[in-house]
Amino acid sequence: MKRLLAVLALLGAVGAIVFWIVTAPETTDAKALAGIVADVEQGAAVFVAGGCASCHAAADAKDGARLELVGGRAFPSDFGTFYAPNISPHPSAGIGGWSALDLVNAMRHGTSPDGAHYFPAFPYTTYQNATLGDIVSLHAYLQTLPAVDTPSKPHDVGFPFNIRRSLGGWKLLFLRPGWVMQDAATPQLERGRYLVEALGHCGECHTPRNLLGAVQTGRWMAGAPNPSGSGKIPNITRTKLDWSGPDLLYYFTTGFTPEFDTAGGHMGDVIENLSQMPEADLNAIVAYIQALPAAQ
Repeated sequence: MKRLLAVLALLGAVGAIVFWIVTAPETTDAKALAGIVADVEQGAAVFVAGGCASCHAAADAKDGARLELVGGRAFPSDFGTFYAPNISPHPSAGIGGWSALDLVNAMRHGTSPDGAHYFPAFPYTTYQNATLGDIVSLHAYLQTLPAVDTPSKPHDVGFPFNIRRSLGGWKLLFLRPGWVMQDAATPQLERGRYLVEALGHCGECHTPRNLLGAVQTGRWMAGAPNPSGSGKIPNITRTKLDWSGPDLLYYFTTGFTPEFDTAGGHMGDVIENLSQMPEADLNAIVAYIQALPAAQ
C-alpha cells in the first residue's frame, strides 16, 4: 500500500509539472518587432476596424467620449460576467505602461504583461490573425488618446472558471491561428477576410459556441444565442441573409435594413465603427459575406 501511494504521489507530481508546462502562457519574441515602424494614422484605422471603442468606451459615450476608453461594460456569459477593462493610456488604471510587445502578446496570445492568461471574452482568438504592423500601430494610436484614471472592474466569474492557469488548457484545445475562409481568391476577398476574421471579430458573436465557450468554426456565421439571454444573433450566411451588396453597404453606413428597421444593441456600436471605414473596406466586407457558404 505504501508503495502504491508513493507511485500515485509521483504520478501526481509528474502530472502537475506537465500541466504547468503545457499551460504556460505564450509570448512573441521581441525580435519579431525589429524594423516595424508604428504608423499612428494606420493605428487609428485599426482602432475603428477592431471596434475597440465598442467595448472599452462607456456604454452611453458619444462622439469624442468614445475615445475615453474607461471600460466597465458588462458582457454576460454562461461562465460569469466579464467587464471590459480600462485601456486608456493612464499609467496605472489603463495600459499606459504597456509596450507594443505587451499589446502583441495580449492580442495574439491572450497573455498579460505579468504573464497571466486572459479570458477569451477578450477576442484574442480572432485578433491573433492581425499583423504585427497593425498591432504596433494600434499601440502607438492608443497612446495618443485621453488617459482616464477609472480603475478596471474585476470580472464576476466563479470557481472553477476563475482558475486562470486552466485557460492554458483551453488555449491548447481551441486557440488556432489561421483563416476560416481558406480560399480568398481575389485581393478584395482577402482584404474582407482580414477585416472580418482578424480585426472585426464578427464571428465571435455571429457563430455558435461549444460547451466550453469556443467558437464552432464548422458553423461559421450561422447565428448564435445572445449572451444577454434575450433574442438571437442572426445567421449572416446565404441560408438566412439575402440582402444585395448595396443593401449591405447601406446598412453598414446608416444602420437601416432593407425593411427600414434599424440596428440595435451592440450592433449599433458596430455600425458606428463601420460608418467610419473607407468604402473600399466596406465593399471588401460585403464581398466576404456574400462569399460565405450556407450554414445552418
